Amino acid sequence: MIFVQVYVDDIIFGSTNENLCKKFAKLMQNNYEMSMMGELSFFLGLQVSPKDDGIFICQSKYVKALLEDSSPAKTPMATPTKLDQDKSGKKVDISSFIGMIGSLLYLTASRPNIMFATYLCERFQNDPKESHLIAVERIFRYLKGTPIFGIWYPKNTGFDLTGYTDSDYAGCRIDRKSTSGSYQFLGRRLVS
Repeated sequence: MIFVQVYVDDIIFGSTNENLCKKFAKLMQNNYEMSMMGELSFFLGLQVSPKDDGIFICQSKYVKALLEDSSPAKTPMATPTKLDQDKSGKKVDISSFIGMIGSLLYLTASRPNIMFATYLCERFQNDPKESHLIAVERIFRYLKGTPIFGIWYPKNTGFDLTGYTDSDYAGCRIDRKSTSGSYQFLGRRLVS
């Protein structure tokens, strides 16, 4: 079995059979102009660190490049934070706010621990106020204190499918909608 992922002009591949990888690499090099970078260590901003007992994926280089001088925070959002439209709040630069949210959304690929706070703040991209910016800056301060967090995919942890879910019933102050989220693990490996 061989797995291939192509994104624009980047390609990664792997197989359960090393000879199949070599064959595929030769086929690709014969038909396309490409250079082999060796074992996967960096792909689309994700740092991949293979170990004997699993693989660690993080975005610490991206986090460090993203952050300015700020003091770290222990959590991505203060509990119990309830953001609302803040109609009387001071307006902030919308393009800067959207850029910050975009950076955070990209980081959720390896940082599921910031997903809830990021998506809560993302709701206010159309008309961000100072209170929303303060919440986003708190997430960045949290990242500053935890730049090397990521996802660990251990080997040989079985194939039991386990799910966890949480919900905030009618917790949105604007429309009283519920917010929920879930994680699914295959063994001890996060898959969704």
